[in-house]
Amino acid sequence: MEKIDPTFIQAPDRADLNFTSIDSEDIPTIDLSHLDDPKKVQIVISAIGDACAKWGFFQVINHGVPCDARQRLEKVVKKFFDQPQEEKIKVKRDEVNPMGYYDGEPTKNVRDWKEVFDVHFKDPMYLPTSTDHPQDEGLKVVYNKWPQFPSDFREAHEEYSKHAEKLAFKLLELVSSSLGLPRERFNDYFKEQMSLIRVNRYPPCPRPDLALGLGHHTDANVLTILAVDEVKGLQVSRRSDGVWFQIEPISDALVINIGNIVCRCGQMKSIGVQNIEWR
Repeated sequence: MEKIDPTFIQAPDRADLNFTSIDSEDIPTIDLSHLDDPKKVQIVISAIGDACAKWGFFQVINHGVPCDARQRLEKVVKKFFDQPQEEKIKVKRDEVNPMGYYDGEPTKNVRDWKEVFDVHFKDPMYLPTSTDHPQDEGLKVVYNKWPQFPSDFREAHEEYSKHAEKLAFKLLELVSSSLGLPRERFNDYFKEQMSLIRVNRYPPCPRPDLALGLGHHTDANVLTILAVDEVKGLQVSRRSDGVWFQIEPISDALVINIGNIVCRCGQMKSIGVQNIEWR
């Protein structure tokens, strides 16, 4: 049997070995076209609140992100990842610039069986010079690393990010409303946001019994908008009881994962003078 680098080997309690779901329940699917109907807006808001409280995940359809923008991005990143390694590492991230290509990322100190490419929505991006000293107000400038091939790599990313950002703010407003807060309660916090697109590629693995494309984790951000293809593999732990479920892909749907920041908001009793209703 083929051996793999020990840095990829997961602990025995890896998520898919603890996959205990035996029922047919799936994460909620929410149709955002209902927001155009004033009579159904509250239904959508309630559905999102329930999904966040019980699951921490939901899928959205009719979300406004054009299929052709997503398909174009998928095509250009496939061309990039299909290149020889010596071409990809020309735009590899480093200690100075965290953007670009990378193939050695760990989750919980175990290396993931994947390649990634990261780009910020804003280019250039101004980041704090230090995260260890909050009193240090210095900023550093970080530019996205754009490969020369494919030639439309940058354009495809910028087009998709424009639509994804619009959807993210829409979802943020719906989450705020589901908490009983004013619709735009959180928007001002993201005027200088550091959103990014991360493209993950999961190559065939000779020992899937030992490695994972991405180890179990929580997202430290606010929201993750995840586009998945027809290949099953994404598993989520239901927030209410920790049971693991495999996501059934829906054509043109997007999976939404609320991050740790939103989860903490839902557990608080209040933000400002407004009541929080998640329990």
